[in-house]
Amino acid sequence: MSTVRTTSGFGTGALSRASALIHTLLTVEALLLLAASPGLAGLLLLGPDPANLPLAALCLLPLGPALSAALYALHHRSRDLTELHPARAFLRGWRLNALPALKLWAPLLAWLTVIAFTLTHFAATGLPGWWAVLLTVIGGTSLLWGAHALVLTSLFAFRARDTARLAGYFLVRHGRATLAAASLLVLAAALTALLTEALPALLAAPLLLSLLHGSRAVITETQEQFTA
Repeated sequence: MSTVRTTSGFGTGALSRASALIHTLLTVEALLLLAASPGLAGLLLLGPDPANLPLAALCLLPLGPALSAALYALHHRSRDLTELHPARAFLRGWRLNALPALKLWAPLLAWLTVIAFTLTHFAATGLPGWWAVLLTVIGGTSLLWGAHALVLTSLFAFRARDTARLAGYFLVRHGRATLAAASLLVLAAALTALLTEALPALLAAPLLLSLLHGSRAVITETQEQFTA
């Protein structure tokens, strides 16, 4: 009897759950970097010239499906050390979400590229200075919308336009979730500016897990109100 209890309890303790989390994060991080590696390698070859912004956007295209697959795998992670399949979950998430994620990721990248290109050449536009502030606000809001859209398209099978509308709705509806996403974007920007641009990529898995944690209200309401 004691043997049965010990066996059934294996993998459910605090240490096992911590080990399962670490294993999942490391596996998802490695697979995310692998899936996005063609574009990330291209970014390393590009110089910091603003003229390279369109090429940088193209290099970032594979990152969208990779982030979506990582979110899917982290959301469906097991807390039991004996039931870990993060690689399988990542591959399933990539297979299910690659195209839906690209339908939202590509337009977002194009829009952000236009904003970034305008800001880096702002002196040549002849626009008043407050336009730069407005464009910065629009760009930041677009990133926050993209964070909500990425979570929704990773976990739910909506049409692209429905996901876009829901992301805009939740941008205002759940201020705490939006603020949590904003905090993560500020953290990623600070890590890039103060240390190295590679650090946010190397910490992508824990940052995405934090995004999921901050989006719990969004996920719950979507499940209860917008799915059958």
